[in-house]
Amino acid sequence: MPSESDSAKNDLTDEALAALVQRGDEDAFTALMNRYQGALVRYGRKFLKRDEHVDDAVQDIFIAVYRNINSFDTTRRFSPWIYRIAHNAFMDVIRERERDPIVLLDLDAMVAFPSPEPERDVIEEERMRQMVERGVASLSPRYREIVILYYMQELGYQDIADVLHIPVGTVGVRLRRAREALKKVLSEAQPKH
Repeated sequence: MPSESDSAKNDLTDEALAALVQRGDEDAFTALMNRYQGALVRYGRKFLKRDEHVDDAVQDIFIAVYRNINSFDTTRRFSPWIYRIAHNAFMDVIRERERDPIVLLDLDAMVAFPSPEPERDVIEEERMRQMVERGVASLSPRYREIVILYYMQELGYQDIADVLHIPVGTVGVRLRRAREALKKVLSEAQPKH
């Protein structure tokens, strides 16, 4: 049964929890881990093919967070900081272990296609989903990561800039170019009528 202290920690911001961790509060670190575990696993699955690689990377992320928590500036937002660590960890796994990451994205969130008609065949929907996955996977890493952070992790431009250590304007440019590249790939993959 959670203690009163545990429920009080649940009411704290990420930044407040990080400040407690900096002062040696291990329960605060556990609370941060509980908050980010699922999100980091989902984020990792956008980059990596194998669940065991995702799980290993997430554990490495938490170790890196714990080791580096004192470098975190508690006056800034915590989520871009941890996502930067996560991004680096997942990119390291891709470089070391995987050459062809699988990316699962929501087609409707990325490209404005007409809504499916009620009689649309399930096979057609699956074909479209696979086409989008291949399209996103075909993007260069610099565009793929922007698409994943913006559409799947729902980070804003400033947070993405913080994660990737690039100017905010570059985020917008890369996102626009990624959309254009993806639309081109998808239009070329569409059967001609």
